[in-house]
Amino acid sequence: MLPTLASGSKQDSPLALDYQATTPCAQEVVEAMSAYWSEHWGNASSRQHRSGLTAAAAVSLAREQLASYMRITPEQVIFTSGATEANNLALLGHARAKAEQRGAPGHLITVATEHHAVLDPLRQLQKEGFRLTELQPCADGILAPEQLAEAFENDTLLVSVMVANNEIGVIQPLKELSELCRNQGVVLHSDAAQAFGHKHLDLDALGIKLMSLSGHKLYGPKGIGALVVNPEVPIKPLQWGGGQERGLRPGTIPVPLIVGFAKAAELAFKDLTSRQEKLSQLRNQLWDGLKERLPDLILNGSLEHRLPHNLNFTVPGVRGSSLHRQLRPLIACSSGSACSQGEPSHVLMALGRTSSEAEASLRLSLGRDTSAKDINQAVESIGNVVINLRAR
Repeated sequence: MLPTLASGSKQDSPLALDYQATTPCAQEVVEAMSAYWSEHWGNASSRQHRSGLTAAAAVSLAREQLASYMRITPEQVIFTSGATEANNLALLGHARAKAEQRGAPGHLITVATEHHAVLDPLRQLQKEGFRLTELQPCADGILAPEQLAEAFENDTLLVSVMVANNEIGVIQPLKELSELCRNQGVVLHSDAAQAFGHKHLDLDALGIKLMSLSGHKLYGPKGIGALVVNPEVPIKPLQWGGGQERGLRPGTIPVPLIVGFAKAAELAFKDLTSRQEKLSQLRNQLWDGLKERLPDLILNGSLEHRLPHNLNFTVPGVRGSSLHRQLRPLIACSSGSACSQGEPSHVLMALGRTSSEAEASLRLSLGRDTSAKDINQAVESIGNVVINLRAR
């Protein structure tokens, strides 16, 4: 029997401040997808009848819509199951293609604070004979361009730096980094799961050749994402059979999810500027309120170069397990990535935090419906919990 929601009013639920882990599917997105589950149920690859043509047209329109937000051609958008698959296809696919062209593995560069969906594929390539450099960012979480410049080797073929960090929200200087890559003839990949729909991304201006996207971080459905591939970049597929998505991602195309992804992007870019201004103000209100009650809080990552809806800080003088246990009934938040499985954040430890400090840290991420009242509630709840824990 499938689990059901526990009874109780919405007011009894913990305050939602973990929107970087995922977001609820917007009602407009649910409505846009609805017809493609049962009414227009055709296979987009079956173009010999109306049902298949209708599905194919919906996918084509969604691809065009998504491409328009990045100022690229629709053919560059390869649908995947999410950003994790897109990262794997980009990193494994390009590195192996270049190794085949060159006749030998080469050198790869990334940042120690990347999501494991980037670090793990790169470490797999390391097992296959590639050499990997994991650069430590500056204390504010940002990779300085000169760090990358010094890391290039004669056979460097791929650099992967995410647009915005999934834990500390810092935004990397991709334009400067991509210029260095271009001068070296190196492909730049970027995981934009946390940034797409929350930040304008012009791929040509940024110089990104491969970019991974996710649908469920911007009020779209789970199970859908995309890899943006520059036509000049060689990619070897990870799977075979069917030839869909330019032969790079075979399998029946999930039409409803693709339609939902495009609708979510449409909603996100429609109110992006006003939403980010609002969330930036609320985030600053949250930080100022917390610092007023708890002056010794330590901010993790740059406050200036940061996603407007992210706040990450360490709480000195408390045990992380106790902090999160006391907050759990009050606030839905985390100490790091939703994929960390309870381990201390490798991102925070890369910034110099100890294991215990990383555990005693909070990532608070605001959503479209977060209000000033919610912020006040969060400040009160966190302040009270920390003060009580310190008094023990």
